[in-house]
Amino acid sequence: MPYVTSVRYISGYRLEVTFSDGTKGEVDLSGELYGRLFEPLKDINEFRKVRVENDLSTIVWPNGADLAPDYLYELMQVQEHAVEGSH
Repeated sequence: MPYVTSVRYISGYRLEVTFSDGTKGEVDLSGELYGRLFEPLKDINEFRKVRVENDLSTIVWPNGADLAPDYLYELMQVQEHAVEGSH
């Protein structure tokens, strides 16, 4: 499974994520911010602090929240297909 090589904040709860296989796209995490670790990320200023943690090969936030790279990859694919299907 590809790992995350870069992340860029776009707006709202959307990020541009690049994976080791060259796949690059947007992922909307607005529906994923629940639970003790993720609730603080509803504060957009905290959400924007996202970065790549090379040891984990995925994105992390200063409060310790992270998302598995395979989950991000799959979520990005599902969201892109949903957008394509709505046109």
